[in-house]
Amino acid sequence: MELAYPTLPASNQIRGAVAKPTVSFIVPCYKLGHLLAECIGSVLSQTYADWEVLIMDDCSPDNTAQVAKSFQDPRVKYVRNEENLGLVKNFNKGIDLSSGKYLWIISADDYLRRPYILERYVELMETHPRVGYTFCPAVNVKDGKETEVCERYGRDRIISGHVFLKSLLKGNLVEAPTAIARRECYERMGAFPTDPVWAGEELDFRWAQDWYLWCLFALSFDVGYLAEPMVCYRVHELSITSTLTQHENVGGCVTADIAVPWLIMRKAQECGLRKVSKYCLRAIAQAYGVHLASKQYRSSTSTMTLNQFEDSLCRSTDDEAERNWIRARTYEALGDAFFSRGDSAAARTFYARGLRKDWRMTRAFAKLILHSLGPPGRHIRKIAVAFRNKVIVPVVRAIG
Repeated sequence: MELAYPTLPASNQIRGAVAKPTVSFIVPCYKLGHLLAECIGSVLSQTYADWEVLIMDDCSPDNTAQVAKSFQDPRVKYVRNEENLGLVKNFNKGIDLSSGKYLWIISADDYLRRPYILERYVELMETHPRVGYTFCPAVNVKDGKETEVCERYGRDRIISGHVFLKSLLKGNLVEAPTAIARRECYERMGAFPTDPVWAGEELDFRWAQDWYLWCLFALSFDVGYLAEPMVCYRVHELSITSTLTQHENVGGCVTADIAVPWLIMRKAQECGLRKVSKYCLRAIAQAYGVHLASKQYRSSTSTMTLNQFEDSLCRSTDDEAERNWIRARTYEALGDAFFSRGDSAAARTFYARGLRKDWRMTRAFAKLILHSLGPPGRHIRKIAVAFRNKVIVPVVRAIG
């Protein structure tokens, strides 16, 4: 099907081609030529016209070049790498070549759902110079149909970076194709790490590279959120997420999930952010607890043994007091996981084990007391958990 795009006024075309654009879209593309037209078409349809698009072809063996060169708009620029750089280096090359005040990295398989999203994003960022990046919920698309949307915060808002980071450290809340960021974020805080090392081990950071940057930027900038779902995230077998969560690759996802809060904690310490460092420690313990209890990825499940936990912990810090603090809260998190599965005996065991490492954990102590009361105590606990989830857990609703 041939897509029709609006014709822009000559003044906008000249401005986009000659002057530095306000926004640079960076579109990495590898084996996604069949989806590229819809992505670029959604940008061409935007009501806000001061932008450029850099299609970053990472030596794709398909028809990416043909599709990219079909757009007769000077704002759409095609770059083919001389050799395959891989995901992260391709991102960074796009950032280096771009010239916009705001940068939006969106994969060729995703697309903008509303023609006014860029206008709304730019207005928010221009009005609030402390905001480093802005995002919105994404709508999942499978087999060409919109399926569900994850609603995070309920209304438009500006969130303090450190407040947002406290939630973000528990897991990535920002769907990658929905976020626009200031160039200043990359200039001050750094681009995507190409050779990250944690606990003496080189990381495959493709799984967590965007999450790491959202955390890093939140150390120094506030975050904007628009509640309307205005971006479509395509779920398919060729997507990076699908590839990385296959069974043979999931170990890299586990390592990255645990490494990110460690790396952000070190950055926070370098900046003298003691309160933020404490958030990170709790997030580290939570991450260990989640993987000890087994985490479900898209197509596989993570596993971690207590011995692997100890090895990871001891390679990550030499401070025994810090290790014991993390151990205590990891055991508490593991107790919570067993409680959610209905295994009260195992939950009691790990709450007690955590308290032996740190008796000051009042929440773990309260949970242990409730479990000792038998069914009435567990019932009270379930009510408390349900109330908490109602308040803070994102709502996923179907698109009908």
